[in-house]
Amino acid sequence: MSESKRRIFSMLDADGDGVVSRAEYFARVDRVAAATGRDAGDPLVVAARAAHEEVWWHMDANRDLRVTFDEYSAWAGHDTFEESCRPALRSLFDLADADGDGRLDRDEFARLRAAMGNAELAIDSAFDALDTDRDGAVDREDYLVGIRDFLTTGVSAMADVYGAGRPASETLPTR
Repeated sequence: MSESKRRIFSMLDADGDGVVSRAEYFARVDRVAAATGRDAGDPLVVAARAAHEEVWWHMDANRDLRVTFDEYSAWAGHDTFEESCRPALRSLFDLADADGDGRLDRDEFARLRAAMGNAELAIDSAFDALDTDRDGAVDREDYLVGIRDFLTTGVSAMADVYGAGRPASETLPTR
């Protein structure tokens, strides 16, 4: 499980300096909003920022506006996912869901995951794994469960987007 947390943390730590700054964390919302053509005043963007604000203050245990891996690792787990991560990740999913049907087609999914910093090949394999009924869409709940399962167990259809199929030396920034 620690490896899965490290991989997610590394994705959040966009500049690879060993800490997630407030700016890095909130840039996720901005990147997804930009990728989906939504401006800062869009109600879905406002809701996403509010959900991420809640997560931020839970992760940043010492309130220094920086989250270390130790803080993240101590915080991240099943209960925290359900209480605060789920709403924040749901808000990003909803930004990408252009027609608001609770499902992402392949293009919407790719736009979301690319904005989150995932490699294109991993995006396709994750989409295929999450589209269990092969209807060409990923349901919101399947998406969220996939992320939760990767975070809490390291095993999930979302593992590829975090580079779990490759050695850590190929996927994690060096420190």
